[in-house]
Amino acid sequence: MLRAAGVGLGDEVVVPAFGNVEVAEAVAKAGALPVFADIDPATYCLDAAAVEAALTPRTAAVVVVHRFGRLADLPRLHALGQRHGLLVLEQSESEAPYDEIAQRRERAGYLHAKLRGVRVPDDGDGHTYQQYVVRVPGNGRPDRDAFARAVRAKGVECRVPVKTPVHRLPEFRRCVALPETERASDETLALPVDASLTKRDMQRIVSACNALGGLLQPAF
Repeated sequence: MLRAAGVGLGDEVVVPAFGNVEVAEAVAKAGALPVFADIDPATYCLDAAAVEAALTPRTAAVVVVHRFGRLADLPRLHALGQRHGLLVLEQSESEAPYDEIAQRRERAGYLHAKLRGVRVPDDGDGHTYQQYVVRVPGNGRPDRDAFARAVRAKGVECRVPVKTPVHRLPEFRRCVALPETERASDETLALPVDASLTKRDMQRIVSACNALGGLLQPAF
């Protein structure tokens, strides 16, 4: 899509660093330079103000990646693109059947109501909960990683959604300030919310997480 739009050598393309490396790789394969902008801490998608701050006379495009079932702020990002004459491309997540989304939302609602000691995701309009991502804030220790190990030890699958942001990878290393990206990479943990989970499974998740409150700060 970038090549078809004439984006190539000498151009810059603004992309998120919080996520998969494939987007930055696609920009590089087109001959352009990926420029990383920070994310909105609620949606984990590109923040429009951060994108605008990253623009230069060489910026040709912005690649917006929707994350975890939440949509980016497309109206603001498209308005930004129109204002600066930029191409705005979207990378969407795979869509699930409506019934499956409804069941994920039901399970997410249960976790919202029951979880203690972690920051639950912002519901947001149209959240499909491709992943149920909570925050385990740090206080000088690797709290998220310790929390994840303890939860797994109790038989609950969980995973770190973004282990290393792209701007920290050797092939795309940049000296750039992305505080929300860094914080999200250090704090986020994806808990199960699949449609196949039973009520007993959900109770096990809540019980395992709530028993670990001592690993966390007493107040956020």
